Amino acid sequence: MSWEFELVAGPFDFTEGPAWDGASVLFTDIPNSRIMRHDPGAGECTEFWKDTNEANGLMFDQDGRLFACEGGGRRMVHYDSVGSAAVIADTFEGKRLNSPNDLAFDAQGRLWFTDPRYGDRTDDLELDHQSVFRLDPQADGSWEIMRVTHDVTKPNGLLISPDQKWLYVAQSEYGEGKKRELRAYPVNADGTVGEHAVLHNFYPHRGIDGMCLDTDGNIIATAGWQRSGPGPMIYVFAPNGRVLATHPVPVDRPTNCTFGDADLRSLYLTAGACLFRTRTEHTGYLIYP
Repeated sequence: MSWEFELVAGPFDFTEGPAWDGASVLFTDIPNSRIMRHDPGAGECTEFWKDTNEANGLMFDQDGRLFACEGGGRRMVHYDSVGSAAVIADTFEGKRLNSPNDLAFDAQGRLWFTDPRYGDRTDDLELDHQSVFRLDPQADGSWEIMRVTHDVTKPNGLLISPDQKWLYVAQSEYGEGKKRELRAYPVNADGTVGEHAVLHNFYPHRGIDGMCLDTDGNIIATAGWQRSGPGPMIYVFAPNGRVLATHPVPVDRPTNCTFGDADLRSLYLTAGACLFRTRTEHTGYLIYP
């Protein structure tokens, strides 16, 4: 099945973090520190939230609460219904986070997130590593932060498999000899992870930015660019890393994707500072709704 991508919103400055809320898709316009909302029924796109400190990844938990990686604010937050942001993490061992990028919830309500720093500025970093972290909800409403990985240098998109047994991480560091891989870490009973397996090696081309899952556990990932390799693409990986399909994207540097619409068979894609939509043969796997 060939995927035809329809432009549904944009252009903006830089789009990321699409998340389906049951009726519409939210996505971030990072440089303008705002979240946009596209209503597919009305065909309208409106501003949903502003002053987000350059929020990147968005995700709903099982209860439909919206969480975000505020990269510019160097913190993880929850946006409540009255228009305020509650900070759930901004430090690890007394040092500021780097620049939270993407996030995923597991079935236990634990929040996993990546904390790289992309771009040239590193003089303000306090941590000496760029890692995957996990936030565990506590009975008093606080969150306990744990470092999960010790072997990634630029973690980007991440997922928890539907069976809760695997943490998928996009290791996406650019430069000569730097690793650009889709990795799978086995998740242990205590929430730690084991040694990773490399499911796909993208080097020397652009690796994965963001990704989502279908109900069969397949990984739908955004990767590639016009500079080299096969170009901007949606990859469909089986859980073991086998490439099931590739779908060329009409603009450069696709950033992220999520399933949406009533049957969860439409894929919404942020790419080229826009939001695109395509119908697929897959059914999306979402924690919410």
